[in-house]
Amino acid sequence: MRHRIAPERAAATRASVVPAVALSAVFALSAAGVLDPAVAGGAATAAAAASPSPRSSPPGAPPAASALDAAAAARFAALALKCLHQEYPNHINHTLNSVADARPPHELTPAFYGCLDWHSDVHGHWLLVRLLRLYPQAPFAATARAELARSFTPQNVAGELAYLRGDGRASFERPYGLAWLLRLVAELRQWDDADARRWSATLAPLESEAAARLESWLPKLHYPIRIGEHDQTAFAFGLLWDWAALGGDAHMRGLLTDAAQRFYRHDRDCPLAYEPSGEDFLSPCLAEADFMRRVLSPAVFAQWLSAFLPQIPRSGAAASAGQAWLVPGVVTDRADPKLAHIDGLNLSRAWMLEGIAHGLPPQDARIAALLASAREHAAASLPAVTGEHYEGGHWLGTYAVYLTSRAGFTAVP
Repeated sequence: MRHRIAPERAAATRASVVPAVALSAVFALSAAGVLDPAVAGGAATAAAAASPSPRSSPPGAPPAASALDAAAAARFAALALKCLHQEYPNHINHTLNSVADARPPHELTPAFYGCLDWHSDVHGHWLLVRLLRLYPQAPFAATARAELARSFTPQNVAGELAYLRGDGRASFERPYGLAWLLRLVAELRQWDDADARRWSATLAPLESEAAARLESWLPKLHYPIRIGEHDQTAFAFGLLWDWAALGGDAHMRGLLTDAAQRFYRHDRDCPLAYEPSGEDFLSPCLAEADFMRRVLSPAVFAQWLSAFLPQIPRSGAAASAGQAWLVPGVVTDRADPKLAHIDGLNLSRAWMLEGIAHGLPPQDARIAALLASAREHAAASLPAVTGEHYEGGHWLGTYAVYLTSRAGFTAVP
């Protein structure tokens, strides 16, 4: 397949991934209410035994807003395992061409029919693959492998491919869900594991279809999509950039570079004060900056950021004093599926702020303020990733893992 990564490149990228592990996070999560205090001590002991040896972050990487450890990984894995093949409730975005299309989700999209909707099920699979890579001996590992194997069969992938190619589905899950699908495949390709290699090969036809659709769409897209939900282009572009970088796909990288130039290169004074909208889970301003730091060199990105987000404090004193240049979003009802989006906003803001800091030259005076705000946003919503309400439990685990495992800038060599 055209989008298969070369074996020698796969080995190099697997060796480049650096997990962020900190046993102290067990007690931090306990204090925040994410872990039962009665088991925190035992969880810390288990984390020490089950987690990989701690390693330093990549050179120049900023300190993590919140680190992932084995106990938290088990908790987040449990959220995905609970919903991965839970068919109902289900919210499908489905075009019916005839009465024959009035079928249950597991028949329509046989690999990805759980976790309430297609894209959440796709990134729930990503969550499990990433945690298995980081914690291959974890207690949840055997169950996670079995559930992934249940999804990743040739028959299921053929069903997914047939569904995508059905009439009236040209825009299905574009760009958010398709971008997560490619990120899932990239995660599998980074994993030096026999199951991962088999699953990656099985998913290759679906990967090629998703990539081809996006590559056909990008040159025709005349305007960026600047919203805080699924259709936003900037966040999806970041996922696609990482997939293309890991796979050596120069064509996709070229299309994304062109999109960055057309849509974002000349942007100024992003109205961050207008955010968030009431149902956002992505920041339009921060997602754009997090994408552009992938495309631009650190020096050029620093100049661009000065014009794009001039309000970022530059003094360490202002950052340490908690200057309120970006306040975490407030969640008023976590049982409401749309209002619960704000927890996702806080988590995605945290990783985007870290990503922006990562993209700047090491001595840039804005890094302290960016990281202080990232920590504040992480603290505001990581304790809410509990699964108490399915409205958030079916998807927030992915956002927690993306943040705490530093997936946005440890994935690419």
